[in-house]
Amino acid sequence: MEATTQARGPQKLTGKGQATRARILEHAAELMYANGVHATNNEQLRRAAGISGSQLNHYFPTKESLVLAVVEWQAERVLAFHRSERFTGFDSLDALRDWAEFYVAYERSCREGCSLGSLAGEIVKTDLDVRTDLANAFEQWRDVFRDGLRRMQQLGRISDEADPTRLASLLLSAFQGGMLLAQVARDITPLEDALRAAVDHVETFAIPAAAAP
Repeated sequence: MEATTQARGPQKLTGKGQATRARILEHAAELMYANGVHATNNEQLRRAAGISGSQLNHYFPTKESLVLAVVEWQAERVLAFHRSERFTGFDSLDALRDWAEFYVAYERSCREGCSLGSLAGEIVKTDLDVRTDLANAFEQWRDVFRDGLRRMQQLGRISDEADPTRLASLLLSAFQGGMLLAQVARDITPLEDALRAAVDHVETFAIPAAAAP
């Protein structure tokens, strides 16, 4: 993500310029999350961010550059949240359950779905050149779970028979699929069932505390 940002983003900005660009991105991400990429236009974004058309064109001369920046912005937020102290590196079943319970209780889950997944689902079949950035973002997200599961093995909490990479992919897939079904049904149950089943499967590899080294 950082390499992409450096390669495609503005090379030099003043403090005021950085603040303006960040404000545009925040509003663009919110509009695209709520309304979709194609339903978000420049006029909406100019009004929301309080900027002129020339300012928008200065920071994001094309729709592709704006969408790419929003992908990076959303990915950074998702990754920062999952890497926060709240989930203690996902090195325990309790941390995985806490993660699942957070999203089951999240009021926007049924309405807009996953901020990054919804964005990906809309633009992945377009001609916008952001596929590599999306794949990189999801790979990093999966690796947050994978690294936590590896630590669980090192701590003797799950057996060596567990495959951290496959389990991490399962957790992320359950989240994305459950989010989509919850969004369509306007009912949190599909997400709750998917996450519970995924975490329960991880638990099948758990080592009883008495047997842990």
